[in-house]
Amino acid sequence: MIYKYFPHTHEDIESMLNTVGVKSLDELYSEVPDSIRFKRDYQLPEAMSEPEVRRFFEQLGKENKPLTCFAGAGVYDHYAPAVINHIIERSEFLTSYTPYQAEISQGTLHYIFEYQSMMAELTGMDISNASMYDGTTATAEAVMMAVAAAKKSNTVILSETVDKKTVDVVNTYAKFHGINIVMVTEHEGITDRQNLEQKVGKGGIAGVIVQQPNKYGIVEDYTGLADITHQNKALLIINSVAADLSVLKTPGGWGADIAVGDGQSLGVPMQFGGPYIGYLCCTEKLMRKMPGRIVGMTQDNRGQRAFVLTLQAREQHIRRQKATSNICSNQSLMALYVTIYMALMGKQGVKEAAELSYAGAHYMYDLLIATGKFTPTFQQPFFNEFCVDYSGDVDLLQQKFIDNGFMGGIKMGEHTIMFAVTEQRTKAEIDNLIKLI
Repeated sequence: MIYKYFPHTHEDIESMLNTVGVKSLDELYSEVPDSIRFKRDYQLPEAMSEPEVRRFFEQLGKENKPLTCFAGAGVYDHYAPAVINHIIERSEFLTSYTPYQAEISQGTLHYIFEYQSMMAELTGMDISNASMYDGTTATAEAVMMAVAAAKKSNTVILSETVDKKTVDVVNTYAKFHGINIVMVTEHEGITDRQNLEQKVGKGGIAGVIVQQPNKYGIVEDYTGLADITHQNKALLIINSVAADLSVLKTPGGWGADIAVGDGQSLGVPMQFGGPYIGYLCCTEKLMRKMPGRIVGMTQDNRGQRAFVLTLQAREQHIRRQKATSNICSNQSLMALYVTIYMALMGKQGVKEAAELSYAGAHYMYDLLIATGKFTPTFQQPFFNEFCVDYSGDVDLLQQKFIDNGFMGGIKMGEHTIMFAVTEQRTKAEIDNLIKLI
């Protein structure tokens, strides 16, 4: 082959040219007017040898200043086994195309099926899809699912303790789909339950969205929330950090109808903001409203196990006006990544990573408070992320962190910082950050 990802050989190209009756590619494009043809050189540097390219990027890389990360807010520095990058390059997985043709897509369909199985178990839900872009858009898709299921209601309630990035994306989707978003106030860092119950009780609500842990890292108690939501004929949607569900009560355990969030915490590198992976799981009765890919397992005509796209009409992919979603490309490379991560780590490994994150965060929290320069922002339980109020200048403190090789949390307010700790952070790293204070 000429190029790794282009399947056409010289012979293939010659055969196609002969079929259409032309002798060359230039002749194929001869009808393109000369006046609009690009005739200048491309603005590209001169070609370099492999050693020269390596030296160029090594020098470029030295301009980066790696920081020890104590920031989170939806993106976390988790460990990932090195072998993952080698496995995802195997030929049976190397495609970004939606696997309509099951006979040539068994590798892709197989790992999507395994991904779905793992995510359904992790969230405590009946079924999972694949091919969601990220956690914010997955939440927006869940909003449209809720409205589609309600049929006569186009209002969705959203807690103010949901991450602002998610709120912004949901509002964008809602605006262009005629959906009304109603915000529920927060009280002392958690969803104002009384305000929520009042708004749900008025009726005409398609869905309620809350987050666990919420945008402050607080673990909220959602006991009875599903009952209140369902009594008023609405769906409960819970957005969660995927890895945390190995320890925390699952959305299914809370009685949620739809579980959404980002799977980046399942070993996906932070990599400057993406690509990440959204997950969307739901109860069985909602699965025909679910967007994205759904893969099922069956048998072929020889009695062998086989995998196919299932539970979706062809219009899901080619008739956009009838589709439940317009996610048409197979956005599942990251689904493959987290599938391999979970398979390698195992249930116990994923759980241990979460427990180490929890322990590290509480150790760091206690040390910060002990300095006398920080006070608790909220008196609420947290997992691996927490907010504290600083008595001095937050901007100057964070610059001091950066100057000494630390990404020291995220500024949440004039005097408030939110820190995150993962299993990657050592006791020595935490102690060294505290010494700077």
